[in-house]
Amino acid sequence: MPETFSLRTALRRRSSWIVGLLIGLLAFTVTVQWREGDETDDFSGVRGIELAELLKSLDATNARLTQQIETLEASRDDLRDSTKSTAEAREAAVLRANALAILSGTVGAEGPGIEITITAPPGAVTASVLLDAVQEMRDAGAEVISLNGVARVVAQTWFLDDDAGVRVSGRLLKPPYVMEVIGDPDTLADAVTFRGGLADRVEGRGGEVGVEERRRIRITAVADDPEPQYARPAND
Repeated sequence: MPETFSLRTALRRRSSWIVGLLIGLLAFTVTVQWREGDETDDFSGVRGIELAELLKSLDATNARLTQQIETLEASRDDLRDSTKSTAEAREAAVLRANALAILSGTVGAEGPGIEITITAPPGAVTASVLLDAVQEMRDAGAEVISLNGVARVVAQTWFLDDDAGVRVSGRLLKPPYVMEVIGDPDTLADAVTFRGGLADRVEGRGGEVGVEERRRIRITAVADDPEPQYARPAND
């Protein structure tokens, strides 16, 4: 009997301890929820003047934030515009540099145009005939001209008669003379064959002129780049 009583007593005490622990946890949970509910009050206990000051402070803060956002957005837009302007200026500069390089003959070029082949007896085609042919091509809108694939014709190009042919800026060219011209093919071809033009002059000397329109001409010959002897950059 004494052992049975002790076991029952121990079980009751243990059950009481567990129940007490559960009650304590429940009370703690209720207290925390009550405090959280109290902390999320909607300012019902704040005076009207204090609420007005609080709203005024919030409005001022919102105004400052809005101004900062607008300033940052304006800076962003300026950077975008500046970047775009810089890119456009760089692209324009590259295009201009490429155009000048083609006109000065320092780089190769390609495009539509014509190929002129001039055949004639020795001495029939002189420097003046080739020079006139170049001038006619320029008048017809030629953008790039080369002779025999080695002489690039630019503003400084000169022509001189030679016993073996024609010298073009020092290069000796021998017949047949092949002139490659980049420009509008139809206009250039008409400039060769019109009455009194290149074809008539060469035929009058016993020669022949052949013209072939081509959709793509690739010119690799470049002009010499001599250093100016007298000219210097002008000072502002």
